[in-house]
Amino acid sequence: MSKTAANELQDLQYFGEFGGVNPSISDSSTYTFLSAKTMFDTFEGNTEGCYLYTRHSSPSNLYLGEALAALEGTEAANVYASGMGAISATIMQICDSGDHIVSSRTIYGGTYAFLKNFVKKFNIHTDFVSITDLATVEQAISPKTKMIYCESVSNPLLEVANIEALAKIAKKYNIPLVVDNTFAPLTLKPAALGADIVIHSLTKFINGTSDCVAGAVCGSSEFCLSLKDVNHGAGMLFGSTLDSLRAASILKNMRTLHIRMQKHSQNALFLAQKFEADGFRIAYPGLVSHPGYETMTAQMKPNYGYGGLMTMDVGSLENANAFMEFLQKEKLGYLAVSLGFYKTLFSAPGSSTSSEIPLEEQHKMGLSNGLIRFSIGLDNDIERTYEMMKSCLKQLKIVPKTTSV
Repeated sequence: MSKTAANELQDLQYFGEFGGVNPSISDSSTYTFLSAKTMFDTFEGNTEGCYLYTRHSSPSNLYLGEALAALEGTEAANVYASGMGAISATIMQICDSGDHIVSSRTIYGGTYAFLKNFVKKFNIHTDFVSITDLATVEQAISPKTKMIYCESVSNPLLEVANIEALAKIAKKYNIPLVVDNTFAPLTLKPAALGADIVIHSLTKFINGTSDCVAGAVCGSSEFCLSLKDVNHGAGMLFGSTLDSLRAASILKNMRTLHIRMQKHSQNALFLAQKFEADGFRIAYPGLVSHPGYETMTAQMKPNYGYGGLMTMDVGSLENANAFMEFLQKEKLGYLAVSLGFYKTLFSAPGSSTSSEIPLEEQHKMGLSNGLIRFSIGLDNDIERTYEMMKSCLKQLKIVPKTTSV
């Protein structure tokens, strides 16, 4: 019987140093050696199971990395101090001066800024394309292209990437497909669909408690080791190492990920269906009206639903701000960035998480001023939540403008 990702995580089992049911936390920045020769071998990367310095690795980070590799079905995984730490290390490990990247145009604002502005310092250039237009993606590839980069479900527009089709294009040109799967852990398995490298912001759903910042790169053992190379590893030399205490905390929270994702998805689907029926402009991959519905349905693991993110367009930034402030006042969630928390989080991405993207580009991709991104929480009575949200809209006299997605 083949194992699911949830089963792989369930079967991971470690004894702590003194027999505890949680592995002991390695609360050390440096490690001792019984011989100088072993220290030399460890610096050279020739010794398995030895620890030198926490920027290289630590037992706590390796435990978490093993769990993330099981989650994504990859050979290995490295953990970092943030999602951007994981993203920047991956990109700079693969690309050299003069190289080219094909990226989705709808991605997290920090990633967009890194690809649009920062890597230009190293003569690396990026073409941003509609990732759902496979012909355009392929046409953008040149002899200098070193990767295709996308998000499985894009931030903030919730476009769904056809990972299997993109992987075929990438393999045709012998370049890696890098997929940020932050929005869809367990729901989508990019590596099983052909992606070469899977990235996560662990800050979000995987940790689930909005109390730390962390990231991960899941891929082949060879690639993960290359990131840690003392001479050429971007992960090593950028120094974006995850603290061992946080690694241990995230590992514990991963044990409930399957339960949380089911509830996030269940609640988001309920609200999306209700508000769409009310006539509001809703984007959610679980709605039949969503352009990516069929792609998402074909790729996903149905046990975990269509994810916990939905967007609602309320017509203007003034409406969006008033609605979000009212929701927070009524204790229905927080006007805050990020996602995956037990309470609903909401923000207007055009003026927050996607503000790095120029306004003209936002308009081209369909990111309107009135768009609100909701990370739907774990509300036990989602019908009550819907009625309260509807009441807020009514009191603010916000009415549907269009029903198209």
